[in-house]
Amino acid sequence: MAPRFQERYRTEIAPALMKEFGYRNVMQVPRLKKIVVNIGLGEAKENDKAIDSARGDLAAITGQHAVITRAKRAIANFKIRAGMPIGMVVTLRGDRMYYFYDRLVSATLSRLRDFNGVSPRGFDGRGNYSLGLREQTVFPEIDIQKVEKIRGLEVTIVTTARSDEEGRRLLQLMGMPFAR
Repeated sequence: MAPRFQERYRTEIAPALMKEFGYRNVMQVPRLKKIVVNIGLGEAKENDKAIDSARGDLAAITGQHAVITRAKRAIANFKIRAGMPIGMVVTLRGDRMYYFYDRLVSATLSRLRDFNGVSPRGFDGRGNYSLGLREQTVFPEIDIQKVEKIRGLEVTIVTTARSDEEGRRLLQLMGMPFAR
């Protein structure tokens, strides 16, 4: 069975965007391309367990194994050598992407403390949206008792939109709660 947001996109959102922006072809309508979830691990240079802990957290959040990101070059001020692990990343596509987006919008964002909506300024000029979360414990999949350290993470939603206006409208119709 197709994810709920994927079905809603086909039946409601795509026709609404075609009408609103005057697209002639269904393939012109912006859609979600991928979602990238990233955790920076500055403490990984001192603590080897940080990588395993972050990998477990990302796997629980996304349902997919994380890939270690490594430093491309040495930075003496930060005591980083080329090739050192400095983060974890997961790229979601297809059904997993839609399931993750559904959980993010409907369950996770509402659990944030003092939540009044996400910032509409997180767009990059090409219709892609980035959202930073201060702690991984807002996801219902994370067991708070097993968390060693609270880490922030970044969620980047990549769309096929050509402009921020198209991307913002797509995400609004898909239920993203933007602040006024």
